[in-house]
Amino acid sequence: MASEQDVRAQLQRAGQDHLLRFWGDLAPESRAALLAELASLEPDALREHCQRASAACAQVPGPLPDLEARLQPLPPELVGSAIRCDLETRLRWEEEGFRQIALNKVAVLLLAGGQGTRLGVTYPKGMYQVGLPSQKTLYQLQAERIRRVEQLAGQRLGTHCTVPWYIMTSEFTLGPTIEFFKEHDFFHLDPDNVVLFEQRMLPAVTFEGKAILERKDKVAMAPDGNGGLYSALADHQILQDMKQRGVEFVHVYCVDNILVRLADPAFIGFCVLRGADCGAKVVEKAYPEEPVGVVCQVDGVPQVVEYSEISPETAGLRGADGSLLYNAGNICNHFFTRDFLDMVTREFEPLLKLHVAVKKVPYVDEEGNLVKPLRPNGIKMEKFVFDVFQFAKNFAAFEVSREEEFSPLKNADTASRDNPSTSRRALLTQHYRWALQAGAHFLDEHGVQLPEQSGLLPNGDPPAICEISPLVSYSGEGLEKYLQGQKLQSPFLLDEDRARLLQPHEC
Repeated sequence: MASEQDVRAQLQRAGQDHLLRFWGDLAPESRAALLAELASLEPDALREHCQRASAACAQVPGPLPDLEARLQPLPPELVGSAIRCDLETRLRWEEEGFRQIALNKVAVLLLAGGQGTRLGVTYPKGMYQVGLPSQKTLYQLQAERIRRVEQLAGQRLGTHCTVPWYIMTSEFTLGPTIEFFKEHDFFHLDPDNVVLFEQRMLPAVTFEGKAILERKDKVAMAPDGNGGLYSALADHQILQDMKQRGVEFVHVYCVDNILVRLADPAFIGFCVLRGADCGAKVVEKAYPEEPVGVVCQVDGVPQVVEYSEISPETAGLRGADGSLLYNAGNICNHFFTRDFLDMVTREFEPLLKLHVAVKKVPYVDEEGNLVKPLRPNGIKMEKFVFDVFQFAKNFAAFEVSREEEFSPLKNADTASRDNPSTSRRALLTQHYRWALQAGAHFLDEHGVQLPEQSGLLPNGDPPAICEISPLVSYSGEGLEKYLQGQKLQSPFLLDEDRARLLQPHEC
């Protein structure tokens, strides 16, 4: 272990020797823990990190002055659409995707390193229940979608197949996630096929460029953003593990989208048939000012440009058909070949830009008292997973329906959007549509058949409450044999047990 003298010299070299200002107050075990943490921070890298954070934060936010002339929408030849394609094309994509899954060439990778601070919880977002009739968490919904897509692919090609689930966590989420999976028996997935690994952490920094102490014996650290994926892949030999399993294609997604289709066969098939090394699902922006990044080109290179970097005038530009010119909203749902990820980790990861996130960071004041600030007081530096698009040799974007595939959980119910209520309603409304399409009818509490309608009620709920287990249907398929002609009492839950009671019939 490094000595106090060595660590103090390193911190002085980095301009951060204030981190030892409570040394005299600490017990031996606290001193040892602090020394171990500080010794891992290379002094030159620490100095550069703190200086870059302070300088980046001091820059005036807003549209980049030289961006407008360099910006272009994605060319049509780079974009496919699950909404606008014909049935034959979609079936061809799905068939190829299922084939790759059945050949054990597809893995999914979950980005789950962030805390649920904005959601108002202290545990990982994946453990959150949005209030479904089944009381399933996000983790359970995702695990069951993996099981179902494995089943569908295996049935098509008459084989047993596996979609490995890689989960990137952080110092904050690793322990609780492991315990949660163990408590729930890994949701009946083989634990050997669920691989959890941890991303790096970076010190939080004051606006003046000083690393923050969250306790007398602990530096305030934060995950290095979802773009920390690439260094984490190298740190934990994840790509080697994928290679040993025969994985060639990786579907990467964020934990908080309740509608996410893991290992989506249509997306996988589209990208594989296009020969894409890197792909992104996109949804049409709802309105010009919607706070989502835009997938577009900058200097002819694919990139995600944040909404805050585009002027309102450019965001509002429309094409000849009246749609927004920059309308490809990024939903953090990506396709990568394993070879592309290997190239990024070996060659391009150091080139990724660090982005500023101004946050409320608890800290100890000069007297050693814990302070929980009411306003943002610190800087967390993050990398973004999509900043590798620029390195792709064959990039492709895949447009999907927002109603079918995107409803993020970001905020507590006190917020007006992206909260537990909007997430729950998105899933239940989708399942209500699926049930109607399968030929079901819904009854009210008096047994009177409800009129079929696609819109929401004034309170935002679907006309009837219907939840369909992912183990029964992945994307609405196969429901006719259970639901056609059935009269269902709301709320209705179609899980595996209920499906067995509803004797399947020929349609």
